[in-house]
Amino acid sequence: MELDALRWALRGTAAYRHVVEEEPLRRVLALLDKLAAGDGAGAAEDYAGLFYLLRAEGSTSLGAWLDGQLRDRESPYAALVERGGEDPALAEAARRDIETFAALAELGCGRLLEAVGGAAPPELEGMLARLPRWESTCPFSFAELTEFYRTHGAGLFARHRAFLWEDGVLCPVEEPDCPEPDEMFGYELQRDQVEANTRALLAGSQVNNVLLYGDSGTGKSATVKSLLSLPGFEALRLIEVQKEGLADMPRLIRTLGGRRLKFILFIDDLAFDQDDKTYSAMKTILEGGLERRPANVAIYATSNRRRLVRQTFSDRAGDEVDASETIQEKTSLSDRFGLRIPYLALNKAEFLDLVESLADQAGVTMDREALRADALKWEMRHPGRTPRTAKQFIASLSL
Repeated sequence: MELDALRWALRGTAAYRHVVEEEPLRRVLALLDKLAAGDGAGAAEDYAGLFYLLRAEGSTSLGAWLDGQLRDRESPYAALVERGGEDPALAEAARRDIETFAALAELGCGRLLEAVGGAAPPELEGMLARLPRWESTCPFSFAELTEFYRTHGAGLFARHRAFLWEDGVLCPVEEPDCPEPDEMFGYELQRDQVEANTRALLAGSQVNNVLLYGDSGTGKSATVKSLLSLPGFEALRLIEVQKEGLADMPRLIRTLGGRRLKFILFIDDLAFDQDDKTYSAMKTILEGGLERRPANVAIYATSNRRRLVRQTFSDRAGDEVDASETIQEKTSLSDRFGLRIPYLALNKAEFLDLVESLADQAGVTMDREALRADALKWEMRHPGRTPRTAKQFIASLSL
């Protein structure tokens, strides 16, 4: 494509207008405009500025930068493909835009600098010869990007798998704490139930919301986070929501509906005081609101309490006429989770078997009878026969 034709094609970008409005492409257009006006010195300055912008954004070439913009940013065409919709006009506009970007990515720096030199005064010849180059390759095509959107979506959800919902904003987690399968110990039956429910979610079925409840340190949170490390779960995204953000969760859920990706909204350590204002919001989110929960969204919560709402003796001995109904209403929240999975402390034999497994994994050569005796002493001074206590005991052996 000739430089002037490329200039006008870029100005006619429609489906990916946001890409043209980014600073690197503004600099490309400024360079091409100055070449068209015969301003070689100004074009050379824009060329140098473009190289700086690409490197400042971590890109080694214009093609790599464009590839990131096309994959990592939300766009009308990406949203259309992800939702399986049809819009021939938008699809054709996207095809034209991507072909234009491909022509730009493949534009050789030598050819560009030759045009700059042809418009620049002779005294700039030495400076032009020293200007840096970038690789002129195109790592994308219309067909390949379309398939990428269909499989991974676009924007933050294509680049990240774990998020925090904070103050009404999705914040990606660059390095999520997701245990690998070989780091999970015990509670196979419970974990199998969680995995089966999640596989059904990934298959497109309407699934139950899940409550994992029981003793602290048994691996409830780890069970949920480990889902991201399971093979075949690549289409899963995990969004952790703090209790303070529950009131704004319906807005989040609304933005997730219709996508091909599947989402677990994860609420860790869920519990409510008797006058907690977020209690009603949680009830509505789980069941009872006018707006239906999308089939690609499920809510997984963990709690150390079976009933979720803390009660006091005054709740039962108060002067309210219908106190029993109030108590029942407060204790019914957990029943709104279709799948309720108990995580109870291990018995003695299970705890000692886990200690031995962890010791083998850590390369501990201590006599097994002494190991088991010391583990029981450790457990007596620490809360509960749980995987957390077992891991802490093994860690103490290296001190």
